[in-house]
This record gives sequence, structure tokens and C-alpha cells, in this order.
Amino acid sequence: MPRFLILAPLSLLLAACGGTSDKSSSSTGGPVLQTIQISEKEYSLTPSKITVAKTGTYELKATNDGTITHALEIEGNGVEEKTGDVAPGSTSTLRVNLSKDGSYEIYCPIDGHRGQGMAGTLAVGSGSSSGGMSTGATTTSGSPGY
Repeated sequence: MPRFLILAPLSLLLAACGGTSDKSSSSTGGPVLQTIQISEKEYSLTPSKITVAKTGTYELKATNDGTITHALEIEGNGVEEKTGDVAPGSTSTLRVNLSKDGSYEIYCPIDGHRGQGMAGTLAVGSGSSSGGMSTGATTTSGSPGY
């Protein structure tokens, strides 16, 4: 049997399995503009005030630095997305398309945690109020090590 008859199906199979592993883009939100680190612990989010310069797709990387299970949710301007449970010492990344300027709430949706202080804001756009973590093109402030 000619060798190309054996290799042709194999090459088609390999071509069908191809794809991309590019984690910097999403079919629904475009390329990720920035990954924002958020530390969760009993009972705070650090930083609790975040400002980004423009609309687009962002990743919120929630690290549970506490001793009990937490999660992270963002809500506002037609957006409501959340991670699953994040065990102590673990990290979860939430990719979200923030398509409108304005303020978004970030908080831990686990029973009672929001009310105990695990809440903050993420402001998008130049008209947003500042005073928190600026995550514009080149400046970021917040807790060291995040």
C-alpha cells in the first residue's frame, strides 16, 4: 500500500485537532487588556477600589489568602459574572468584558461575606472617580506582592 494513503488520513486528523491556546483573547470580548490581582481574605478585598482607563476585556485574578472558602463576583452595567468557590490558598481567574464606562461592584458572593466587608468597586473610563488602584497603561498601585 502506498505510504501517502496511510499518512494522508493521519495528517487530516492532526489538522482537525489543531487550534489555539492563546489565553489573551476571547471570542466574546477581544484581547485581555490587563489582569488585575485581587486578594481575598476574612473579610476584605485588596485592592477594594480599582480604576481602569478604558472599556474592554479584563481578567480578575482572585487569590484566596484567607482560611475559609471565598469567591469573586462583578456586577453592574449589564454585567454579572462570578467565579466558582475558591479554596484557601487557591486562585481563580474571571474574564469579563467591561463594555460600558461607569462603576461595577466587586464582592464575595459567599453567604454574608459581602456584608462583612468583602466588597469594593471597579471604575471604568476617564469619567470614573479615582482614589483607588489605577490600572491604566503604565501605573498600578496597591499592596506590594500582588
